[in-house]
Amino acid sequence: MNFPISNSVYITGLAHQYPEYSQTQEQFAELVTRLFPEHISSPGFRRLLHVNQNTKISSRPTISDYSTWTKDHANPPTIDELSRIFRTTGVDLTVSACNKALKEAQLSAADITHVVAVTCTDQGSPGYDLFVSQELQLPDDVQRTLLHGVGCAGGLSALREAANLAASASLRGRPARVLVFATELCSLFFRAELQAACKDDKNLHIAPALFSDASAALVVCNGLAMKEEQKPIFELQEWGSALIPGTKNHMSYSVSPNGMIATITKEVPKATVGAISSMFDEVCNPTGASLDPAAFDWAIHPGGLAILKGAQQAMSLTDDHIRASLDIYTKFGNSSSPTVLVVLDKLRKMGTGRDDIVAASFGPGLMIEMFRLRRCRDVEIRQALSLGVLAKAHGLGMSVISRLSRPIRKYSMVHRMRTHKAV
Repeated sequence: MNFPISNSVYITGLAHQYPEYSQTQEQFAELVTRLFPEHISSPGFRRLLHVNQNTKISSRPTISDYSTWTKDHANPPTIDELSRIFRTTGVDLTVSACNKALKEAQLSAADITHVVAVTCTDQGSPGYDLFVSQELQLPDDVQRTLLHGVGCAGGLSALREAANLAASASLRGRPARVLVFATELCSLFFRAELQAACKDDKNLHIAPALFSDASAALVVCNGLAMKEEQKPIFELQEWGSALIPGTKNHMSYSVSPNGMIATITKEVPKATVGAISSMFDEVCNPTGASLDPAAFDWAIHPGGLAILKGAQQAMSLTDDHIRASLDIYTKFGNSSSPTVLVVLDKLRKMGTGRDDIVAASFGPGLMIEMFRLRRCRDVEIRQALSLGVLAKAHGLGMSVISRLSRPIRKYSMVHRMRTHKAV
């Protein structure tokens, strides 16, 4: 480990949940024709259907079964009706993801000390985090934080808040077990987006062809909260976020009476890709020493194929480096804030991989979020956790823990060199 066990922050459980229905490119085009036959030749629809044909997304999960929809379903519900759907179906989806993450983390609801939640597809108050907490039967005194307005960056925004809470608790000598969840039901705004597309001849409304529904959840623990039997997945080593100058109008969500309408300009891919290199240097390479981006696996938010391919070219990466992002994008599309967490969940199941990982996401602002993570290997986990339990049991000071940690750090360095060669 780079730091004594008590100072470290870990992801100990990670899961995601997609809804039961999905929609292919062909089904999307056919549905649009059924709902708005009189507008199918409008410039807005022609552009949207052209984008749909070229996304390379095989299917997008959704909470709705569109197979029986007719022209009578074309009018969108009110935003109040949409919020009620989110607070039932969306909460259920979230609870499912959270239960899986808690099970892997080997924690009960009573163990959770903090909650950090994020969504951009429901704006009601109290927030959906309260209803999820109640369904999970979390303690009444759990400390809750709900993030809004961060869009597709939200998964890592929530993880950053959780990491800061866990690190702060360590400084105060307290355990922290933070449940993080991100849920988006982008399909709630499907019909409002289609109405905007058929009436707007100037702007490109691409959201209906890209976005899907999903929930992701994870558990973040500081070293003081770790139990010997737990098996952490990733160590959170460094993180940061920044606004990209001059990009305020590149991406936004405006609230309408029937939902939220996304504006995503053609400048977004270039702007986000251009910010990755400098953010990588700030988060992963603060000393300025030579550091090869290809030494990392990359979990990039799949906002679109142009973003993934642009990032790949900018950082001199192969398809293998971004394999999880490509896989999630082509199979499930972009689910906004949960997506990068789904990518991390997928990445850990795609073989041994590289020890170090960079996760990056982008949202309105434009803002970029980035994390540097390290995979927790079994032998390193057992040694580090045994040390942490010993230190806590005997009240050892931080200097003693640091000296005892040196053999583990030496082992970790040798292990990483061997793993890198194997990869």
